[in-house]
Order: sequence, then structure tokens, then C-alpha cells
Amino acid sequence: MYAQSQHIAQVIARTLALAGGGALIVLIVLTCLSIIGRVFVPLDIGIGPIRGIYDMTEIGIAAAVFAFLPLAQLRETHARVDLFQWAIPRRINQGLDLLFNLAMAFVATVGSHRLYLGMQDKITYGETTLIAQIPVWQGYALALIGALGFVLVAIFCVIRAARRLAGFEE
Repeated sequence: MYAQSQHIAQVIARTLALAGGGALIVLIVLTCLSIIGRVFVPLDIGIGPIRGIYDMTEIGIAAAVFAFLPLAQLRETHARVDLFQWAIPRRINQGLDLLFNLAMAFVATVGSHRLYLGMQDKITYGETTLIAQIPVWQGYALALIGALGFVLVAIFCVIRAARRLAGFEE
């Protein structure tokens, strides 16, 4: 059961991280095309700048950041202060890891819920971005995919930390 949960958490984290990386690559290409298009505007050739590139970049980067959170949680690479970790007994460190993983799962759950409520609000009012008129809820929905993955992976990390504290090997 644990091995299957670990595999699922790894698949979720890696898939979302690859999707986030792909989104960033697409944004880089679009930004380059927009810049190149601006260069040719005075010559009256080319495509010109891409309308709404700022809106697309804003939405894409937000979605990418949320897509990277599950992998950071799974690999335990969030920012931590381990200044005195060497001086604390192993069991206390494992207890602290469990406590911090519980806190991260709580934060991920509350954050995802608030993101969902924000998305519902944007759908209700029909808010759009300024330039490209992209419905804002779409950005929230893309970020929510990563946030939900973050919740699932964070819950797995609580289980993993509890198993470590109980003395089970990974």
C-alpha cells in the first residue's frame, strides 16, 4: 500500500513539474517572438508584438509555480533552517519533520481551498485580463491543478514522515 502511494505521489509530482516546465518554455518562446515582433514594427514587417503577452506570462508563471510545489514537497526541498539539526537527537528531528509535514499539508489544503473560492468568485463576476481579455478564472483553474497535486503529495509526505518516526524504512 505504501509503495503504491509513493509511486502515485512521484507520478503526480513529476508530471506536474514537467507540465510547469513546459509552460515556462512556451512562455519563453512567446516572449521572444513578441520581442522580435516589436523590433520589426518600425519597418512595418513581421507579426508585431503579441497582444496580451503580459497577461499570458502572468497566468503561465502562476500556474508553473503551483506545478512545482508538489515536487519540492516530495523531495523535501522547501526552504528550511537546519542550523541546529546536527545537535538534535534523530527521533526529535523525525518528530519535527512530521510536525512540519502536517503544517505543510494544512497550508496546502487551506491554500487550495482559498484558490478554489477565488476561482469561483472570478467565474461569478466574469473578470478578464486587461489587454487580452482572458477570463481570470482560467488562471486560477490552472494554478488549482498544481495546488491539488500539492495537497495530495503533502498528505503522502505526512504518511512518510510518520513511518520514519515509527521506524519503518523507505
